[in-house]
Amino acid sequence: MAEDKKLVKKQAVTDHTSSEKNVKKVEEVKEVKEIKEVKEDKKEVVPELSLEAMLKAGVHFGHKKAYWNPKMSEYIFGVRNGIHIIDLEKSLELFEKALKYIDEIAEKKGMILVVGTKNQAKQLVKKKAENMGMPYVNDRWLGGTFTNFNFIKNRIRFLINNSSALENGRLNNLTKLERNKLQKKLNRMDSRMGGLIKMTRLPDAVLVLDVNKNIDTVKEAHKVGVKVIGLVDSNSNPDMVDYAIPANDDAVSSLKYILEIIASRITK
Repeated sequence: MAEDKKLVKKQAVTDHTSSEKNVKKVEEVKEVKEIKEVKEDKKEVVPELSLEAMLKAGVHFGHKKAYWNPKMSEYIFGVRNGIHIIDLEKSLELFEKALKYIDEIAEKKGMILVVGTKNQAKQLVKKKAENMGMPYVNDRWLGGTFTNFNFIKNRIRFLINNSSALENGRLNNLTKLERNKLQKKLNRMDSRMGGLIKMTRLPDAVLVLDVNKNIDTVKEAHKVGVKVIGLVDSNSNPDMVDYAIPANDDAVSSLKYILEIIASRITK
């Protein structure tokens, strides 16, 4: 009788342990499933490369007809309410040509510098460039970024080394006042060239989201032989870039659409 009770007790312990293991296993499976679902939710849906999608994103809206550049005439479909309407069929054709070149760069693990300094583009440029693992400029273009790259490279090295030293406490020999001054200097440098940290050499190409606003970028790129992929609105000169994409360069929806398409080709 005593032995039977021991066996029952032992079986109960075994069943309890087994039950705990099963519960734990179920919880682990559930946790993995939840993590997977969260990751899937975070995945951005890549927009379709089509005339309909471009139309929906507002890529076709140009500037007022009074502010157009005559060299854009072949890419303009017409005028609506005093606004030039960009011919999306031609935009799509040239966008596909630019994407083919971007595919070649991505295939050889090349580098594209993304430049967009308009207020409405700053955060978008930062986010998309970081997602692509590419350098970017979303503040003021620093003269000499291409033509005096060795100087820029030294300043980037100064920013990286001193930021790391402050963070790891390697500059404790400095006074508190000196550390504060250095930190402020590094903060200013980071806002201006923090996006260039990944640019260890001249890029294979530069993607300019506003050719008119960033004309200095375009000119420097030509001087050092860096190819220019540029959005050209109705007031732009398409001859200034190697790969022109006729498109609205003001609306966030248009910029977001074009950057997402390009990002999908680089990160695929």
